[in-house]
Amino acid sequence: MRLDKFLKVSRIVKRRTVANDACDAAHVTVNGRTAKASHQVKEGDVVTVAFGQRTLTFRVKSLKESTRKEDAVFMYEVIEEA
Repeated sequence: MRLDKFLKVSRIVKRRTVANDACDAAHVTVNGRTAKASHQVKEGDVVTVAFGQRTLTFRVKSLKESTRKEDAVFMYEVIEEA
């Protein structure tokens, strides 16, 4: 699954275009490397997203094409939030 789509479906980012812009601005890393929006995310990948002063690091647990709002939190596990 594409990185920008995963960020949107998991509800980490509200819109896919915002996720795309964050990737283009190098605010997103996958396994320690800067990633483009088209990067293919796999289960077990560690993703870090920088939101201004806030940083969220999480591990991908499952990949789903769509999900309900209540089930979106089960797609990842938060490792660190600062």
